[in-house]
Amino acid sequence: MDTLLDPPPPPTGSPTSMAKRPCSSSPSQNPRPPPHFSQMDHLLHSFLSFPDSSLPISLDLSFDRLLDSSHSDADQSLLIDRAHNLGCLLLRAANRSARRRASLHNSAAWVLPPDLTIKVFSMLDSQSLCYAAATCSMFHKCAMDPLCYANIDLTTVVPKVNNAVVSTMIQRAGKSLQSLKLGIVPGPTGSPGPSQPLVYTIRNSVDVSSFSWNDKRTRQGKESSILTRSCLYPLSGDNGATGTLLRRLHLYNIERMDNASLCVALSACPSLLDLEIVGLHVELRQTLMSVSSNCHFIERLFFESSKTGRDDSLKSPTCFELVNNCPNISSLSLRGFKLHDYKVRILVKGFRKLKYADFSTSYSITGTFLRNLGNGSGGSLLEVLILRDCMHLREMEVARFLTAVLAGDFKFLKHLDISNREGLASEGDWYQRSYNSSFIPLKQVSEVRPDICLLAEFPSEGCFLDIDHIMDNDINSELGLPFQQSGHTSVGAMLTSSLESSYNSDQGSGNEEYQDSATKCTGIWVLIHIDRGKVM
Repeated sequence: MDTLLDPPPPPTGSPTSMAKRPCSSSPSQNPRPPPHFSQMDHLLHSFLSFPDSSLPISLDLSFDRLLDSSHSDADQSLLIDRAHNLGCLLLRAANRSARRRASLHNSAAWVLPPDLTIKVFSMLDSQSLCYAAATCSMFHKCAMDPLCYANIDLTTVVPKVNNAVVSTMIQRAGKSLQSLKLGIVPGPTGSPGPSQPLVYTIRNSVDVSSFSWNDKRTRQGKESSILTRSCLYPLSGDNGATGTLLRRLHLYNIERMDNASLCVALSACPSLLDLEIVGLHVELRQTLMSVSSNCHFIERLFFESSKTGRDDSLKSPTCFELVNNCPNISSLSLRGFKLHDYKVRILVKGFRKLKYADFSTSYSITGTFLRNLGNGSGGSLLEVLILRDCMHLREMEVARFLTAVLAGDFKFLKHLDISNREGLASEGDWYQRSYNSSFIPLKQVSEVRPDICLLAEFPSEGCFLDIDHIMDNDINSELGLPFQQSGHTSVGAMLTSSLESSYNSDQGSGNEEYQDSATKCTGIWVLIHIDRGKVM
């Protein structure tokens, strides 16, 4: 060990006593260190020049002799600690050098320049981008570019993302942030067609992925990986500069989001073009007021209620404000809200560029807003109109609308969905349901306008509810569970509790006439009698 620390100089004198010049082809010997090496360099070079075969034994013997030469136990402990530290430092230096050499190798082997690599990384989803960043230091450096985080998608099937992850991603994006998607999506995230139900909605999430909304809510309360009302606060960071260029904001089933937090986030996004909200416990009126006040360039608005048929907050002044302040809206979807025809008419007639309208599962729409809708600019440009499962939609209004189509109105219409799992309402009594109306010119429209995709799917008249199956479900829960569908026929219907909360609350709205009919449920006769809590 003493020899290693202070190697003796080669002897001088006779040529025979001089050390031989090492052969360059010999792999077991290292060349002499350059003359500019420091003492530490010489020491490390000498240490690493020992042959692997004799190094372990030499180290053991030398270290034992050093310990034996120590005068006290404290000196020996100190020597051992210093040896441990020296070994750790040497290992760390070797690992760092190995990574540097590997990075240089990757840089030489990777054919794309950094700018193109960043462009490729910007096309990856958020999870794949994180995987790429963990591959090597070169990829990590490219993956830290703000352009790679311009489109952040942190939607998951089960809760796995918390506020810290969202904050980190948004901070990395900075002013380059253009799209942000957050929340729980129990199913595929691809955008469905105009008539295809959204698979991640509250009503059918169970059917698609066997993932109960109530189970998700319980699981969220137990895990730390959940999003809260403050998850969008980073958009207001840097004096609001972070959300200035945001174009797309999609939020799904963030239970703890409230009106105030959402309004603060929207106020930081003046350039927003696409807003999609599903399953948030926020009020329609306040949300639309915030959109009309802050997002004047918005073109697509999709809003699905978490409490189907219960949100009656929208007022006429809010509709006028939205129309006047957001004239560029071409796609409007308000699903599951309690919307009256005169409010819908304000929106449809007011948006001069409207091409896509979806008011599915709106319990108060009767269809009177469709009258004379094709006259003038507002509504005449409609290409897609979806009124699926609007429980008060009247067959007479549908017939009038299709007659207008036959007369030459709505020349741009390509898709119409009037399907209803409980049939259409009769003119005078919405309890009287129509399942196959003879005076609705469906066949004539298909012949005259073959370019229109017309969906009119109704259940077979006389189907009965599976009451035992319904009672087994959690009908007392806040959201309830959807009924199963088979083919083109729906055998599900909401029970009396839904009727009381959604239908009967329409009294005095001017949309419907009501009857006291306790045993007749949406066109399907149900016999009810009490037998220890059993419904037959």
